[in-house]
Amino acid sequence: MSASHTNRLIQESSPYLLQHANNPVDWYPWGDEALQKAKTENKPILVSIGYAACHWCHVMERESFENETVAEFMNAHFINIKIDREERPDLDHIYMDAVQTMTGSGGWPLNVFLTTDAEPFYGGTYFPPVKMHNRGSWTDVLQAIHIAWQERPGEIKDQAAQLTGHLKKSNAFAVHADTEHAITNNREQADAIFEQIMKLADKEWGGFGRAPKFPQFFTIQFLLLYHHATANEGALGQAILSIDKLLEGGIYDQVGGGLARYSTDNEWLAPHFEKMLYDNALLIQILSEAFQITGNREYERAIRKTIGFLEREMMHPEGGFYAALDADSEGEEGKFYVWQLAEIEEELQGDSALFCEFFDVSAKGNWEGKNILRILKKLFDFANEKGLDPVLFEKKIDECLDKLFVARTKRIRPILDDKILLGWNAMMITALCKASAALNDSGYAALAKKSIEFLFKQLSKDGSGTDFFHTYKNGQAKYPAFLDDYACLIQACIHYQEISSSLQYLDHAQALTSHVLDNFSDDESGFFFFTNSNQFDVIVRKLEYYDGATPSGNSIMAGNLFYLSRVYDRPIWEKTADQMLNTLKNAVIKYPGSFGVWASILLKQWMGINELVITGLKTEGIRAQIMQQYIPNSIVLSSCKPVSGFPLLESKRFETAGLLYLCRDYTCKAPVHTVKELLLEIQKRVEI
Repeated sequence: MSASHTNRLIQESSPYLLQHANNPVDWYPWGDEALQKAKTENKPILVSIGYAACHWCHVMERESFENETVAEFMNAHFINIKIDREERPDLDHIYMDAVQTMTGSGGWPLNVFLTTDAEPFYGGTYFPPVKMHNRGSWTDVLQAIHIAWQERPGEIKDQAAQLTGHLKKSNAFAVHADTEHAITNNREQADAIFEQIMKLADKEWGGFGRAPKFPQFFTIQFLLLYHHATANEGALGQAILSIDKLLEGGIYDQVGGGLARYSTDNEWLAPHFEKMLYDNALLIQILSEAFQITGNREYERAIRKTIGFLEREMMHPEGGFYAALDADSEGEEGKFYVWQLAEIEEELQGDSALFCEFFDVSAKGNWEGKNILRILKKLFDFANEKGLDPVLFEKKIDECLDKLFVARTKRIRPILDDKILLGWNAMMITALCKASAALNDSGYAALAKKSIEFLFKQLSKDGSGTDFFHTYKNGQAKYPAFLDDYACLIQACIHYQEISSSLQYLDHAQALTSHVLDNFSDDESGFFFFTNSNQFDVIVRKLEYYDGATPSGNSIMAGNLFYLSRVYDRPIWEKTADQMLNTLKNAVIKYPGSFGVWASILLKQWMGINELVITGLKTEGIRAQIMQQYIPNSIVLSSCKPVSGFPLLESKRFETAGLLYLCRDYTCKAPVHTVKELLLEIQKRVEI
């Protein structure tokens, strides 16, 4: 494109917006300039929402937004706004709800038409350049909207007002507090959640439901927790099957590490190849918990390989992590990741035949004439069938993968979305803390420290420590942080304190929680709004409850409130979390796939919380031993010397050798001296 086509997006930092900066479409970023121009010129607003790693966003750009004729029509009759959904998830949520209400489906790119008051009246997702598959062409849609705006403006505005009213009304979740049953130990309700999950479980390929298949980490996490509480082997089996199939599938990058977004088939073979930071953070969290339970060294390998990928390809030099890697390179989805048989034979020579058999590589290919590496038989079983030493075979496979990795570095890489998002980074810090704990790896703890310090330095406003920005790039932080950002940051502070004994991070968590209560609370529902009370550029303050690809801010906040209420003896915080959980309990039991984090919180409350306190000079070694264990329903506080401000640490003895206390509701058993003794005491109190 010529320089004359440069539009206002050239001033933005988002890689997605910058991708559109040279379109002939006169794109605006969301803001007063565009919204006021729509009013002044009385033109409808087109809002087009996507993200840098979105395959179909690139397709629609090439087909329509780079087309001079299409752009000319858009510029003449619309005010055109581009939004990065990862920068402005608040706007994405609102207009996605609108399109789903109108059409029954959603996705990206999201294209929605608004009145001059920013109220939606028509929309959809991808529109082709010519009519196909009962889907109108983009040009037809533009022309129809333009004519309707000219001929029936009053009708359109009435329709938009009705839809906006519906969005506001439906924002209140249609559930009511379960006043009949208090939240107590309840085996039957836990069993009911498990049974609902298993109805959708794929018992052959792992996961839940049918294609397109998403990892559903929160459901796997619940199964691990449920097994811990009930010793149900079916729960552990489905969780392990799901993890194993993910790691063996094409959705996991066998060469370089890292998980793609989701699988287009039931077997986890063919993903959409974009790699998101949050998916990989959640994978590391689940792998760490599974390793604590099983000791399976394959999970340790996967943790290290995934973190290695993130450090190598998605890490800011100062400590933060970038958002995503694109699915496409050279205009083709997955090109960077797939292989022809001849390429592998050239690189591996005499080792290629065995390698290709193990990874399902053939001349005809297993996906669109090409090959995605995947494992169909476990390495140990494959080696035994071939009469090979499994240890030596594993070493040979790793050598071959290293060769392919080097060969792949010569290819043109997918585009990196190098903005740093607060909430996603906080999830990654929690993942590093869990990995450090499970593997007793001080390097991952150091990486978590570096990253959390980066967030407090670069994304907090004026160094206040409680008022944060949502995104950071090229030295600039912007957009007020959302509920998810704060909730995940509080959670990260909690986890970092547990592995480091850095009690100041609990004080950070407490201060941030007070900030959320002051600025995000909805007194009517008892939950938290997605946006803060000082943000006025949205038509609806959304309440998000569902746990989807990422956890809802409300579910994470409920867990934070339960935890911190015990740490600081604040019963009102526990009461707030209880109310949130009680309001949703019936929905959680009925639809656990949509409320995965909530389900685990509910189960932990039924199990009861172990308050673990470590005192004395040998705190560090004892703490590391405890953190290697899977004790999910626990609070861990440790200090080598007396400290004020933490009720659980007060009135405790401090001895050189170290003491371990097991408490419930501030009532503590006599201290013990070894982790083994503590675990025996905990085991007596596990089952619900």
